Amino acid sequence: MTLRLFRYLAKEVLVSTAGVTLILLLVILSGRFSYYLGRIAEGKMTFEFLFVILGYHIPSFVQMIIPLAFFLSLLLAFGRLYIENEMSILFSSGISKVKLAGYTLGIAFLISLFSATINLWLAPASEYKAAEASQQQNQLSTFDFLIPGRFEGSGQRTTYVDSFTPEEGWMNNLFISDVIRKKGQNIPVQTFAANAEQIRISDRGDQNYLVFKNGTRYEGQPGTAEYRVTQFDTYAIRMENQASDPIDDPFTQSTLTLLNSDRKIDKIELQWRLSLVIIIPILAIIGLSLSQVNPRQGRFFKMLPAILIMILYLALLIWGRTGLEKGKLPMQYGLWWIHGIFLLLAGLLFAQYNQVFHRRKARLPSTTEVEQ
Repeated sequence: MTLRLFRYLAKEVLVSTAGVTLILLLVILSGRFSYYLGRIAEGKMTFEFLFVILGYHIPSFVQMIIPLAFFLSLLLAFGRLYIENEMSILFSSGISKVKLAGYTLGIAFLISLFSATINLWLAPASEYKAAEASQQQNQLSTFDFLIPGRFEGSGQRTTYVDSFTPEEGWMNNLFISDVIRKKGQNIPVQTFAANAEQIRISDRGDQNYLVFKNGTRYEGQPGTAEYRVTQFDTYAIRMENQASDPIDDPFTQSTLTLLNSDRKIDKIELQWRLSLVIIIPILAIIGLSLSQVNPRQGRFFKMLPAILIMILYLALLIWGRTGLEKGKLPMQYGLWWIHGIFLLLAGLLFAQYNQVFHRRKARLPSTTEVEQ
Protein backbone atom coordinates (compact mmCIF):
# COMPACT_ATOMS: atom_id res chain seq x y z
CA MET A 1 0.00 0.00 0.00
CA THR A 2 2.88 2.32 0.83
CA LEU A 3 4.35 2.25 -2.67
CA ARG A 4 0.92 2.55 -4.26
CA LEU A 5 0.09 5.59 -2.11
CA PHE A 6 3.41 7.24 -2.97
CA ARG A 7 2.78 6.69 -6.68
CA TYR A 8 -0.68 8.20 -6.37
CA LEU A 9 0.53 11.30 -4.53
CA ALA A 10 3.54 11.66 -6.84
CA LYS A 11 1.33 11.46 -9.92
CA GLU A 12 -1.00 14.15 -8.56
CA VAL A 13 1.85 16.54 -7.78
CA LEU A 14 4.18 15.83 -10.71
CA VAL A 15 1.50 16.09 -13.38
CA SER A 16 0.38 19.40 -11.90
CA THR A 17 3.99 20.59 -11.72
CA ALA A 18 4.56 19.78 -15.39
CA GLY A 19 1.38 21.64 -16.37
CA VAL A 20 2.17 24.75 -14.34
CA THR A 21 5.77 24.74 -15.60
CA LEU A 22 4.60 24.57 -19.21
CA ILE A 23 2.12 27.42 -18.74
CA LEU A 24 4.64 29.70 -17.03
CA LEU A 25 7.29 28.83 -19.62
CA LEU A 26 4.95 29.77 -22.46
CA VAL A 27 4.20 33.09 -20.75
CA ILE A 28 7.92 33.88 -20.43
CA LEU A 29 8.71 32.74 -23.98
CA SER A 30 5.93 34.88 -25.43
CA GLY A 31 7.41 37.95 -23.73
CA ARG A 32 10.92 37.17 -24.95
CA PHE A 33 9.58 36.36 -28.42
CA SER A 34 8.02 39.82 -28.67
CA TYR A 35 11.26 41.43 -27.48
CA TYR A 36 13.37 39.59 -30.07
CA LEU A 37 10.88 40.37 -32.84
CA GLY A 38 11.42 44.04 -32.02
CA ARG A 39 15.17 43.60 -32.39
CA ILE A 40 14.64 41.86 -35.73
CA ALA A 41 12.48 44.76 -36.92
CA GLU A 42 15.26 47.16 -35.89
CA GLY A 43 17.78 45.14 -37.92
CA LYS A 44 19.80 44.09 -34.88
CA MET A 45 19.44 40.33 -35.28
CA THR A 46 18.39 37.79 -37.89
CA PHE A 47 15.14 35.85 -37.80
CA GLU A 48 16.99 32.52 -37.76
CA PHE A 49 18.81 33.55 -34.59
CA LEU A 50 15.49 34.11 -32.79
CA PHE A 51 14.69 30.42 -32.30
CA VAL A 52 18.30 29.54 -31.56
CA ILE A 53 18.61 32.02 -28.69
CA LEU A 54 15.16 31.14 -27.30
CA GLY A 55 16.06 27.45 -27.29
CA TYR A 56 19.32 28.07 -25.46
CA HIS A 57 17.58 30.18 -22.78
CA ILE A 58 14.81 27.67 -22.02
CA PRO A 59 16.81 25.75 -19.32
CA SER A 60 17.52 29.01 -17.49
CA PHE A 61 13.82 29.87 -17.56
CA VAL A 62 12.88 26.41 -16.31
CA GLN A 63 15.32 26.48 -13.40
CA MET A 64 13.52 29.51 -11.98
CA ILE A 65 10.05 28.15 -12.73
CA ILE A 66 10.42 24.70 -11.14
CA PRO A 67 10.37 25.73 -7.42
CA LEU A 68 7.35 27.97 -8.04
CA ALA A 69 5.50 25.35 -10.10
CA PHE A 70 6.19 22.57 -7.59
CA PHE A 71 5.03 24.66 -4.63
CA LEU A 72 1.80 25.73 -6.33
CA SER A 73 1.13 22.19 -7.54
CA LEU A 74 1.64 20.77 -4.05
CA LEU A 75 -0.82 23.26 -2.58
CA LEU A 76 -3.41 22.56 -5.27
CA ALA A 77 -3.04 18.76 -5.23
CA PHE A 78 -3.06 18.31 -1.46
CA GLY A 79 -5.74 20.98 -1.06
CA ARG A 80 -7.98 18.98 -3.38
CA LEU A 81 -7.34 15.81 -1.35
CA TYR A 82 -8.46 17.63 1.81
CA ILE A 83 -11.55 19.11 0.16
CA GLU A 84 -12.63 15.73 -1.20
CA ASN A 85 -11.93 14.07 2.21
CA GLU A 86 -9.31 11.75 0.74
CA MET A 87 -6.84 12.91 3.37
CA SER A 88 -9.32 11.98 6.12
CA ILE A 89 -9.53 8.47 4.69
CA LEU A 90 -5.73 8.22 4.62
CA PHE A 91 -5.40 9.33 8.24
CA SER A 92 -8.14 6.95 9.37
CA SER A 93 -6.27 4.14 7.57
CA GLY A 94 -3.24 4.62 9.77
CA ILE A 95 -1.22 7.07 7.64
CA SER A 96 0.23 9.65 10.01
CA LYS A 97 1.12 13.20 9.09
CA VAL A 98 4.78 12.38 9.67
CA LYS A 99 4.57 9.57 7.13
CA LEU A 100 2.76 11.93 4.75
CA ALA A 101 5.63 14.36 5.18
CA GLY A 102 8.01 11.54 4.23
CA TYR A 103 6.06 10.92 1.03
CA THR A 104 6.10 14.65 0.30
CA LEU A 105 9.87 14.84 0.77
CA GLY A 106 10.23 11.84 -1.53
CA ILE A 107 8.36 13.72 -4.25
CA ALA A 108 10.46 16.80 -3.51
CA PHE A 109 13.59 14.65 -3.88
CA LEU A 110 12.55 13.68 -7.41
CA ILE A 111 11.92 17.33 -8.30
CA SER A 112 15.24 18.30 -6.70
CA LEU A 113 17.12 15.76 -8.84
CA PHE A 114 15.54 17.20 -11.97
CA SER A 115 16.26 20.76 -10.80
CA ALA A 116 19.87 19.89 -9.93
CA THR A 117 20.41 18.46 -13.41
CA ILE A 118 19.23 21.69 -14.97
CA ASN A 119 20.91 24.08 -12.50
CA LEU A 120 24.29 22.37 -12.25
CA TRP A 121 24.73 21.13 -15.82
CA LEU A 122 22.16 21.90 -18.51
CA ALA A 123 21.51 25.62 -17.86
CA PRO A 124 25.22 26.66 -17.68
CA ALA A 125 26.01 24.68 -20.84
CA SER A 126 23.05 26.25 -22.67
CA GLU A 127 23.99 29.75 -21.55
CA TYR A 128 27.54 29.20 -22.82
CA LYS A 129 26.15 28.15 -26.19
CA ALA A 130 23.87 31.20 -26.17
CA ALA A 131 26.87 33.47 -25.51
CA GLU A 132 28.76 31.86 -28.41
CA ALA A 133 25.77 32.34 -30.71
CA SER A 134 25.49 35.99 -29.62
CA GLN A 135 29.14 36.58 -30.45
CA GLN A 136 28.63 35.08 -33.90
CA GLN A 137 25.60 37.31 -34.35
CA ASN A 138 27.65 40.36 -33.36
CA GLN A 139 30.18 39.52 -36.06
CA LEU A 140 27.52 39.97 -38.73
CA SER A 141 27.60 43.23 -40.61
CA THR A 142 24.78 45.62 -41.41
CA PHE A 143 24.37 43.96 -44.80
CA ASP A 144 23.48 40.63 -43.21
CA PHE A 145 20.34 42.24 -41.79
CA LEU A 146 19.16 44.01 -44.92
CA ILE A 147 15.62 43.39 -46.15
CA PRO A 148 15.18 43.74 -49.94
CA GLY A 149 13.19 46.77 -51.06
CA ARG A 150 13.46 48.53 -47.71
CA PHE A 151 15.62 51.45 -46.55
CA GLU A 152 17.60 50.66 -43.39
CA GLY A 153 19.01 53.35 -41.12
CA SER A 154 18.13 57.00 -40.78
CA GLY A 155 19.33 60.43 -41.86
CA GLN A 156 22.54 60.48 -43.86
CA ARG A 157 23.36 56.89 -42.89
CA THR A 158 21.00 54.82 -45.00
CA THR A 159 21.32 51.55 -46.89
CA TYR A 160 19.06 50.07 -49.55
CA VAL A 161 19.23 46.88 -51.59
CA ASP A 162 16.75 45.99 -54.31
CA SER A 163 17.15 42.21 -54.25
CA PHE A 164 19.46 39.32 -53.41
CA THR A 165 20.81 36.52 -55.54
CA PRO A 166 21.01 33.67 -53.03
CA GLU A 167 22.97 31.30 -55.26
CA GLU A 168 25.86 33.71 -55.89
CA GLY A 169 25.43 35.78 -52.72
CA TRP A 170 25.10 39.05 -54.68
CA MET A 171 23.20 42.15 -53.60
CA ASN A 172 21.57 43.83 -56.58
CA ASN A 173 21.11 47.60 -57.08
CA LEU A 174 22.73 48.66 -53.83
CA PHE A 175 22.66 52.21 -52.45
CA ILE A 176 24.68 53.35 -49.42
CA SER A 177 24.64 56.80 -47.86
CA ASP A 178 27.20 57.52 -45.16
CA VAL A 179 29.25 60.27 -43.53
CA ILE A 180 33.05 60.18 -43.21
CA ARG A 181 35.32 62.43 -41.18
CA LYS A 182 38.03 64.37 -43.06
CA LYS A 183 40.05 67.34 -41.87
CA GLY A 184 37.68 67.88 -38.98
CA GLN A 185 34.60 67.98 -41.21
CA ASN A 186 31.76 65.57 -41.90
CA ILE A 187 31.78 64.64 -45.59
CA PRO A 188 28.66 62.95 -47.05
CA VAL A 189 29.33 59.94 -49.28
CA GLN A 190 26.87 58.09 -51.51
CA THR A 191 27.64 54.89 -53.36
CA PHE A 192 25.52 53.27 -56.08
CA ALA A 193 26.41 49.84 -57.43
CA ALA A 194 24.72 47.38 -59.75
CA ASN A 195 26.00 44.48 -57.65
CA ALA A 196 27.87 43.94 -54.40
CA GLU A 197 28.91 41.05 -52.19
CA GLN A 198 30.58 40.41 -48.87
CA ILE A 199 33.84 38.47 -48.83
CA ARG A 200 35.31 37.04 -45.63
CA ILE A 201 38.96 36.01 -45.74
CA SER A 202 39.69 33.57 -42.92
CA ASP A 203 43.41 33.41 -43.70
CA ARG A 204 43.71 37.08 -42.71
CA GLY A 205 42.00 36.87 -39.35
CA ASP A 206 38.42 36.76 -40.66
CA GLN A 207 38.78 40.06 -42.47
CA ASN A 208 35.51 41.21 -43.98
CA TYR A 209 35.35 43.11 -47.28
CA LEU A 210 32.45 44.63 -49.19
CA VAL A 211 33.10 44.48 -52.94
CA PHE A 212 31.06 46.73 -55.33
CA LYS A 213 30.68 46.07 -59.04
CA ASN A 214 29.79 48.62 -61.76
CA GLY A 215 28.86 51.68 -59.79
CA THR A 216 29.45 55.32 -58.93
CA ARG A 217 30.70 56.97 -55.74
CA TYR A 218 29.85 60.57 -54.81
CA GLU A 219 31.89 62.27 -52.12
CA GLY A 220 31.38 65.80 -50.74
CA GLN A 221 28.80 68.53 -51.24
CA PRO A 222 27.69 69.18 -54.86
CA GLY A 223 28.97 72.51 -56.16
CA THR A 224 32.08 72.64 -53.93
CA ALA A 225 35.70 72.23 -55.01
CA GLU A 226 36.07 69.06 -52.96
CA TYR A 227 33.12 67.35 -54.64
CA ARG A 228 34.25 64.17 -56.41
CA VAL A 229 32.47 61.67 -58.60
CA THR A 230 34.16 58.29 -59.15
CA GLN A 231 32.95 55.63 -61.50
CA PHE A 232 34.30 52.13 -60.99
CA ASP A 233 34.15 48.58 -62.26
CA THR A 234 35.29 47.10 -58.95
CA TYR A 235 35.57 48.90 -55.65
CA ALA A 236 36.24 47.24 -52.27
CA ILE A 237 36.21 48.55 -48.73
CA ARG A 238 37.32 46.75 -45.60
CA MET A 239 34.70 46.43 -42.89
CA GLU A 240 35.65 46.49 -39.24
CA ASN A 241 35.04 43.35 -37.19
CA GLN A 242 34.05 43.53 -33.56
CA ALA A 243 36.51 41.90 -31.21
CA SER A 244 35.18 38.79 -29.47
CA ASP A 245 35.41 39.01 -25.69
CA PRO A 246 36.14 35.83 -23.72
CA ILE A 247 33.05 34.10 -22.37
CA ASP A 248 33.69 34.17 -18.63
CA ASP A 249 30.37 35.23 -17.12
CA PRO A 250 29.65 33.09 -14.03
CA PHE A 251 26.30 31.86 -15.33
CA THR A 252 28.03 30.42 -18.42
CA GLN A 253 30.65 28.48 -16.47
CA SER A 254 30.34 24.80 -15.58
CA THR A 255 29.72 23.86 -11.96
CA LEU A 256 33.11 22.13 -11.80
CA THR A 257 34.79 25.36 -12.91
CA LEU A 258 32.96 27.29 -10.19
CA LEU A 259 34.03 24.73 -7.56
CA ASN A 260 37.69 25.21 -8.52
CA SER A 261 37.47 28.99 -8.81
CA ASP A 262 38.64 31.48 -6.18
CA ARG A 263 36.70 34.38 -7.65
CA LYS A 264 34.07 35.80 -5.35
CA ILE A 265 31.50 36.15 -8.12
CA ASP A 266 31.92 32.46 -9.03
CA LYS A 267 31.34 31.38 -5.44
CA ILE A 268 28.16 33.45 -5.34
CA GLU A 269 26.95 31.86 -8.57
CA LEU A 270 27.61 28.39 -7.13
CA GLN A 271 25.59 29.22 -4.01
CA TRP A 272 22.76 30.50 -6.19
CA ARG A 273 22.62 27.28 -8.20
CA LEU A 274 22.57 25.17 -5.05
CA SER A 275 19.95 27.45 -3.50
CA LEU A 276 17.50 26.74 -6.32
CA VAL A 277 17.79 23.05 -5.40
CA ILE A 278 17.75 23.42 -1.61
CA ILE A 279 14.63 25.58 -1.73
CA ILE A 280 12.50 22.70 -3.07
CA PRO A 281 12.37 20.38 0.00
CA ILE A 282 11.94 23.38 2.32
CA LEU A 283 9.02 24.64 0.25
CA ALA A 284 7.64 21.09 0.25
CA ILE A 285 7.28 21.07 4.05
CA ILE A 286 5.82 24.59 4.04
CA GLY A 287 3.38 23.63 1.31
CA LEU A 288 2.32 20.44 3.11
CA SER A 289 1.72 22.37 6.34
CA LEU A 290 -0.38 25.05 4.63
CA SER A 291 -2.32 22.72 2.34
CA GLN A 292 -4.65 21.48 5.10
CA VAL A 293 -7.99 23.23 4.72
CA ASN A 294 -11.51 22.69 5.95
CA PRO A 295 -13.92 21.65 3.17
CA ARG A 296 -16.04 24.67 4.07
CA GLN A 297 -13.08 27.02 3.62
CA GLY A 298 -12.27 25.96 0.06
CA ARG A 299 -8.98 24.75 -1.43
CA PHE A 300 -7.67 28.31 -1.98
CA PHE A 301 -8.13 29.50 1.63
CA LYS A 302 -4.43 29.26 2.53
CA MET A 303 -3.12 29.84 -0.97
CA LEU A 304 -2.43 33.56 -0.53
CA PRO A 305 -0.31 33.32 2.67
CA ALA A 306 1.58 30.36 1.18
CA ILE A 307 2.36 32.28 -2.01
CA LEU A 308 3.47 35.30 0.04
CA ILE A 309 5.89 33.09 1.99
CA MET A 310 7.30 31.68 -1.25
CA ILE A 311 7.68 35.15 -2.79
CA LEU A 312 9.43 36.36 0.37
CA TYR A 313 11.78 33.37 0.22
CA LEU A 314 12.75 34.02 -3.40
CA ALA A 315 12.97 37.77 -2.86
CA LEU A 316 15.37 37.29 0.07
CA LEU A 317 17.54 34.96 -2.01
CA ILE A 318 17.71 37.49 -4.85
CA TRP A 319 18.41 40.30 -2.37
CA GLY A 320 21.07 38.20 -0.69
CA ARG A 321 22.74 37.43 -3.99
CA THR A 322 22.80 41.11 -4.93
CA GLY A 323 24.12 42.01 -1.49
CA LEU A 324 26.94 39.48 -1.79
CA GLU A 325 27.90 40.76 -5.25
CA LYS A 326 28.03 44.35 -3.98
CA GLY A 327 29.91 43.39 -0.83
CA LYS A 328 27.10 44.46 1.52
CA LEU A 329 26.78 40.97 3.05
CA PRO A 330 29.62 38.82 4.46
CA MET A 331 30.65 35.88 2.28
CA GLN A 332 31.00 33.55 5.27
CA TYR A 333 27.24 33.61 5.73
CA GLY A 334 26.45 33.51 2.03
CA LEU A 335 22.85 32.57 1.27
CA TRP A 336 22.74 29.79 3.85
CA TRP A 337 21.25 31.94 6.62
CA ILE A 338 18.19 32.58 4.45
CA HIS A 339 17.64 28.85 4.03
CA GLY A 340 18.11 28.45 7.78
CA ILE A 341 15.34 30.95 8.53
CA PHE A 342 12.85 29.26 6.24
CA LEU A 343 13.89 25.79 7.38
CA LEU A 344 13.03 26.88 10.92
CA LEU A 345 9.74 28.33 9.67
CA ALA A 346 8.98 25.05 7.88
CA GLY A 347 9.64 23.14 11.10
CA LEU A 348 7.33 25.41 13.11
CA LEU A 349 4.55 25.20 10.52
CA PHE A 350 4.82 21.42 10.39
CA ALA A 351 4.77 21.18 14.18
CA GLN A 352 1.56 23.21 14.16
CA TYR A 353 0.21 21.10 11.30
CA ASN A 354 1.00 17.94 13.30
CA GLN A 355 -0.69 19.51 16.36
CA VAL A 356 2.45 19.18 18.48
CA PHE A 357 1.57 22.33 20.44
CA HIS A 358 -2.02 21.25 21.06
CA ARG A 359 -1.51 17.77 22.38
CA ARG A 360 -2.38 16.99 26.00
CA LYS A 361 -1.53 13.92 27.98
CA ALA A 362 -4.52 11.70 28.67
CA ARG A 363 -5.68 12.10 32.29
CA LEU A 364 -6.32 8.83 34.09
CA PRO A 365 -9.43 8.76 36.30
CA SER A 366 -8.79 9.01 40.01
CA THR A 367 -9.72 6.27 42.48
CA THR A 368 -12.60 8.36 43.87
CA GLU A 369 -14.08 8.77 40.42
CA VAL A 370 -13.88 5.00 39.83
CA GLU A 371 -15.66 4.16 43.11
CA GLN A 372 -18.46 6.57 42.32
